[in-house]
Amino acid sequence: MSSTPAEQPEDRQLVNSAPAAEEKALEAALRPKALGDFVGQSTVRAQLSLVLQSSTMRGAAADHVLLSGPPGLGKTTLAMIIAAEMNAALRITSGPAIQHAGDLAAILSSLTEGEVLFIDEIHRMSRPAEEMLYMAMEDFRVDIIVGKGAGATSIPLELPPFTLVGATTRAGLLPGPLRDRFGFTGHLEYYSAEELQQVLRRSAGMLDMDVTEAGFAEIASRSRGTPRIANRLLRRVRDWALVHGVDQVDQQAASKALDTYEVDSLGLDRLDRAVLQALCTKFGGGPVGLSTLAVLVGEETETVETVAEPYLVREGLLARTPRGRIATGAAWEHLGLTPPQRAEDSAGTATLWDE
Repeated sequence: MSSTPAEQPEDRQLVNSAPAAEEKALEAALRPKALGDFVGQSTVRAQLSLVLQSSTMRGAAADHVLLSGPPGLGKTTLAMIIAAEMNAALRITSGPAIQHAGDLAAILSSLTEGEVLFIDEIHRMSRPAEEMLYMAMEDFRVDIIVGKGAGATSIPLELPPFTLVGATTRAGLLPGPLRDRFGFTGHLEYYSAEELQQVLRRSAGMLDMDVTEAGFAEIASRSRGTPRIANRLLRRVRDWALVHGVDQVDQQAASKALDTYEVDSLGLDRLDRAVLQALCTKFGGGPVGLSTLAVLVGEETETVETVAEPYLVREGLLARTPRGRIATGAAWEHLGLTPPQRAEDSAGTATLWDE
């Protein structure tokens, strides 16, 4: 008997949900589950291993851990590994979600002994919540204020020992008293090309991809030193190879795939190149104010400052000066443009192009 029209959408949804669930499980599987499987960050891994082994031998909760560094380097993955290594439950939240002390109190009061609480972007917590966290981290206790005005009373609430793992991309914004309460602080660095290739080999095996060493090297060179970007590009190369019927991804195939997605040989994307093009072709290399630059590329000022600029500065393609942003000689060379002749500004001061 044929399906009714009302049943057909439901049937299609059931059919499509299986691949979606499988893909979601595969994405989660790309994260390493043990400290020994985590690639890179050798110093942080060695130090963190000692902290976790010591806590296990003592039979106590590990010291609070602060992980800092640029996005995509593995802070969330390390938090999950810490919970797994301690055989403890993991509670995940974020700084922007904790805007009131009551929000934090509700989370803390529901923790069980030994549980790991992970707060991503911890520097974006509200100040009242931060002040409550001081006592919770140090004394495993919070004071709940009941009532208002002269009739308000403070009720102390004892907390079971727990481990707080905080992650931040801007450690300088953390108040000193909060930063000092972490027993271990680890800073994650950008990955080398060799380390990214190790990440890609592991991920390619899970994605059932056949990639040559030259293919891995090509993808790694365009991944901006970041495992998250490397895995994202690997999945896009997989899509390209599947559609074009390519069984083995070599250097040429990886290059064609990434060119399709507008990721060039240095890992610059559309926004990065738009910023450099605007600097070089519209203003002769600068200096240009950030707000003007953002209008030229059609993006918000914060997007240009936080997304494009850090990598361009790190690669030596852009420089920040008191007068504005300047494109370096390397930027002109990468874009295939000829830099302006050496000159002096109106005050007689040598410009960027003077030796």
